[in-house]
Amino acid sequence: MANRRLAPASEQPASFAFSPENAEWAKGQIEKYPEGRQASAVIPLLWKAQEQNGGWLPQKAIEAVAAELGMPHIRVLEVATFYTMFALEPVGRFWIQLCGTVPCDSCGARELKGYLQERLGAPGHVSSDGNFSWLEVECLGACCNAPMAQINQDYYEDLTPELLGKLMDDLAAGRPVKIGSQVGRTSSEPMGGADTLSDETLFDGSRVGAWRKRFEDQAAKSDDAMGKSEAVSSEQRAASDPKPAKPDSGRAVEEPPTDAPAQRNASGETPVKPGDKADAADPKESTAQPNKPAPSVPETIAEAETAGAEAGTQSDLPRDEPPPQPVASGASADESSPKPTEPKTPSANAKEI
Repeated sequence: MANRRLAPASEQPASFAFSPENAEWAKGQIEKYPEGRQASAVIPLLWKAQEQNGGWLPQKAIEAVAAELGMPHIRVLEVATFYTMFALEPVGRFWIQLCGTVPCDSCGARELKGYLQERLGAPGHVSSDGNFSWLEVECLGACCNAPMAQINQDYYEDLTPELLGKLMDDLAAGRPVKIGSQVGRTSSEPMGGADTLSDETLFDGSRVGAWRKRFEDQAAKSDDAMGKSEAVSSEQRAASDPKPAKPDSGRAVEEPPTDAPAQRNASGETPVKPGDKADAADPKESTAQPNKPAPSVPETIAEAETAGAEAGTQSDLPRDEPPPQPVASGASADESSPKPTEPKTPSANAKEI
């Protein structure tokens, strides 16, 4: 895989500085990030420095980017040595990065690697004419069209040793080349062309309309069959369990008009019937005790006076004495009113003590 070491000191330039145009571009990249997050622009600035230096990053360019972002040199060196997109030694005019991970390796990347080794030499070696150098890298994300390689900033896919040789010859001669698949494959469709979704009715709307009509017809048939089934089941249930006929069911029932005071008043009659008034004022029957003659007024007054006299018998008791206790159940007549106990007089001897 890639050798991630800086180029020898003999190949390192003495200094590096962004051109005025690139310096203005770098300033715009840094302004995309908030204050204190300028280090996030390290990758685009390293990429622009590599592009300005002819396709590879010298040590002075790494230090210049670190100074521009206020980062320690070692932090920017960590980024440059981690990503294979940054070349740390001189490269040819066309830098070939060959993918060597499993999908490409299974589809012929080993044959491509052998071809480059035979034509150009070891990885990192620049051809004598200065046109080509190559490097094996990790996955470049075009696995569906494996094997593939990135040459400078473009992808070339579906490669074979013969196709790669022709592509390199055209690049060296300045002839136009086709970017992407070299076998005429569009996007990432299967080899030989697309074999699915090829029916035009899938895209002109007719297929969708046919499917909709089919679903509607099925739904109509289902509803019709369900209605016939319900009708048959209703007939069978009526034959096996007939219900008695109710001719008056749901009809209004005639009732005699209500003989209430409101109806009597509305019809122009007296609201209260004379008979009801006479029954309410019958003086011959007690309302408390039916079927018993009502007491006369003098008798009622006499009973009230007697009750009041009995209720006021306790008003003659002295207020400084407690009321008499009720007679206990089962007590004799002698025991019904206990005598108050006289207080004992202390004897002379008690005083002496």
